[in-house]
Amino acid sequence: MATFLYRIGRLAFRRRHFVALIWVALLTLAGVGAASAPAAGNSSFSIPGTEAQKAFDLLEQRFPGMSADGATARVVFKAPDGEKMTGAGNKATVKKTVKELQSGSEVVSVADPYIGHAVSKDGTIAYASVKYKVSGMELEDSSRDALKEAAQHARDAGLTVEIGGDALQTAPETGSSEVIGLAVAAVVLVITFGSLLAAGFPLLTAIIGVGIGVSTITALANALDLGTTTSTLASMIGLAVGIDYALFIVSRYRSELAEGREREEAAGRAVGTAGSAVVFAGLTVVIALVGLSVVNIPMLTKMGVAAAGTVAIAVLIALTLIPALLGYAGRRIKPAGEKSKLLGGGRPKSAKKQARPNMGTRWASFVVRRPVAVLLLGVIGLGAAAVPAASLELGLPDDGSQPVSTTQRRAYDLLSDGFGPGFNGPLMVVVDAKDSDHPKAAFTKVRDDIKGLKDVVTVTPAAPNKAGDTATITVIPDSKPSSTNTEDLVHAIRGKGADITSATDAKVLVTGSTAMNIDVSQRLNDALLPYLALVVGLAFLLLIVVFRSILVPLKAALGFLLSVMAALGAVVAVFQWGWLSDLMNVEETGPVMSMMPIFMVGVVFGLAMDYEVFLVTRMREAYVHGEKPAQAVVTGFKHGARVVTAAAIIMIAVFSGFIGSSESMVKMIGFGLAVAVFFDAFIVRMAIVPAVLALLGKKAWWLPKWLDRALPNVDVEGEGLRTQSSADGKDADPDEEKELVRA
Repeated sequence: MATFLYRIGRLAFRRRHFVALIWVALLTLAGVGAASAPAAGNSSFSIPGTEAQKAFDLLEQRFPGMSADGATARVVFKAPDGEKMTGAGNKATVKKTVKELQSGSEVVSVADPYIGHAVSKDGTIAYASVKYKVSGMELEDSSRDALKEAAQHARDAGLTVEIGGDALQTAPETGSSEVIGLAVAAVVLVITFGSLLAAGFPLLTAIIGVGIGVSTITALANALDLGTTTSTLASMIGLAVGIDYALFIVSRYRSELAEGREREEAAGRAVGTAGSAVVFAGLTVVIALVGLSVVNIPMLTKMGVAAAGTVAIAVLIALTLIPALLGYAGRRIKPAGEKSKLLGGGRPKSAKKQARPNMGTRWASFVVRRPVAVLLLGVIGLGAAAVPAASLELGLPDDGSQPVSTTQRRAYDLLSDGFGPGFNGPLMVVVDAKDSDHPKAAFTKVRDDIKGLKDVVTVTPAAPNKAGDTATITVIPDSKPSSTNTEDLVHAIRGKGADITSATDAKVLVTGSTAMNIDVSQRLNDALLPYLALVVGLAFLLLIVVFRSILVPLKAALGFLLSVMAALGAVVAVFQWGWLSDLMNVEETGPVMSMMPIFMVGVVFGLAMDYEVFLVTRMREAYVHGEKPAQAVVTGFKHGARVVTAAAIIMIAVFSGFIGSSESMVKMIGFGLAVAVFFDAFIVRMAIVPAVLALLGKKAWWLPKWLDRALPNVDVEGEGLRTQSSADGKDADPDEEKELVRA
């Protein structure tokens, strides 16, 4: 592996014009494809195999034109103080608004509140339900604008009007967050390299990689039904790993220059050693992202595969375009320890400063001297942070978790005041009586059985289809949609289904947005352990090949699990318990988003293994080249700690930028990922890992002989490079180069 990548690095350095032209052509091709591709709507959301999805599919068949999964809006009206919604003037305003809403091209129906009994008991609040043909994410902007204009006209007439439902649902904008992350990354890179040019390479190549990946996703979005969230995830992950991988190789290149090697030779060795770490780190990220397919949620699978493709592009760019750019830069890239003249380079250093070891060396030396104390402190600290995770409650956000400044949240509160908290999460019960001899009797029995359940406020009469073999029944719970009581009610209704089927041959299915959220949460919960086993298991096998050790990969996996549990504990403490909620601007606490644990595992595992592979391969390299285990740990930190620290700070900055979002889901993801990277990089990789390796000594690199013979020798540490004829700085054999080009 190291020898092959070494040749790739030297070839890219020498044939830099050709390499640069290829990547510019790919970027141009992807850009043209994205610009000429037909506009794609947002990805359809379906959960195959769940009861809620089966009910939606059945409604599409038995109620043609009903658009069961179409967007809904509730336009909520509140009368001025001292007035009633039944007053003549207010009633006329509502009637006019209903008529205006019916004119939309995507509108299926609008329910008049005075005909549908949608006026509160005290007469102060009423609502009109609007049903659309397409989902909230697919709704045209013109339909949303028409909805807002109709509400504004009613406000102008003196009513308080708010809009709830998913019709106003839009993809969160993250552009400013990415800009903040790039700005922080630029500052950190300049400090790390002491050179504006060297700092610019990781940013440039990361942007090129993300540009190719996102443009390709955009070009294929219509054909593959990819939504905006797919490109958002690919952009975030691609930017993260793209900067990391380029940072690793540029840093190793400068280290090779500091050892006196010629620039082409240094580029080859940088790609051969750090590039090997990049390849295997990239593989762990790809495994984690592609592994999301085990959840069996098509949208999540597409997001994972698309992001994995962007990561693969980042790896290829780091291995080829970075050495090509280093070739263009020439002597303007300084060896490690030297700064550019613009940043104070060229000044003579005092003998005391030259002799002083860097901070990574000093820290590693301290850990090696006090491994037990550092290990206990790190494990106890992360264990304490993980304690709140034992109280983790999962759910999906609804309008009740929106900021109070939004119209969705105000509509939610008005409906809760006027009709009860459960009114915001009605359950739709679908009764399939096609095989029943007495469909009407089956409909009546279902309604009567549901009435007798706990936590039920209202059960509407059955609404059958034209054929009379299927009916819908709306159930209003007594609790808010995200409560455990509502979840228990859904399970109770489904539990009644078996008895009803045996008595009437009718099938009972529960659906609606609340039931769908419950099913999604359950699907994610059930998939978490298999996903963990798949991702950690495959990565464990991969790391055995990389490190040729059993204990080092085991330590890496256990350390990752510890950091993820601690990060989940922090998320629970802030977003569920309300700790530091004012500082984080968390207006409403509640269940943690169901997707959070599995999403955190996938993203953080990939980034954590980046740091693990890069840091520990330097230790492995030093050990293989003859250093004692303790000294190898110090050497690994001497060369790798600064780079890993810079990479972690960049990632924390990128993710922290999302904490300022008004969307609670985006805020939670940003906070969770930032905390997880902090825990994993600075406590697990920088403290626990060297402490464990110091305690294990030579045992850390133990591998059974039979397994050693069976495993392929990938030579990540670059031992094979010592036998290269170019080790003395001579140019590569031209015939060898021609063979590589042909290959």
